[in-house]
Amino acid sequence: MRKAALTVHVTASLGWLGAVAAFLALAVAGLVSSAPQTVRGAYVAMELTGWAVIVPLAGLTLVTGVVQSLGTVWGLWRHYWVIAKLLITVLATVLLLVHMQPAGHLADAAARASLAGGELEGMRIQLIADAAAAVVALVTAAALSVFKPRGMTRYGRRRQRERPLPRPATP
Repeated sequence: MRKAALTVHVTASLGWLGAVAAFLALAVAGLVSSAPQTVRGAYVAMELTGWAVIVPLAGLTLVTGVVQSLGTVWGLWRHYWVIAKLLITVLATVLLLVHMQPAGHLADAAARASLAGGELEGMRIQLIADAAAAVVALVTAAALSVFKPRGMTRYGRRRQRERPLPRPATP
């Protein structure tokens, strides 16, 4: 059961990262393309990708990450790297939900008319910056999972001291 939950968590996390990378590619295409159909398609696809793929994967990553931490020796509050991953995931999820507002606004504007040259340029650049920051945050969370830097919290050290040591087998 633990391996199945880990598989769901890793798959959701990697899916989230991949979907954000696709979102970033669409944001860049929407900004630099001179073809109105490409610009329109990019921003409409970004909103759809955000709500149908990225938001659900972010939620699934958060939930399965908490479940994983509670079901393993790492615990949720025992190691600083787990807390850092949790904070990154929560912050990235909250910022994603906030970030979807300008994505929706640009999708609506693109669907109504072509976005000419510099129209809504600040918001278009913001989408690129936000998506790039999300990629960095998600790669950082993945790196924490792989490297598991040392450092236990006070709670973790106390729990470790409280745990009874296994008794040696008697012959």
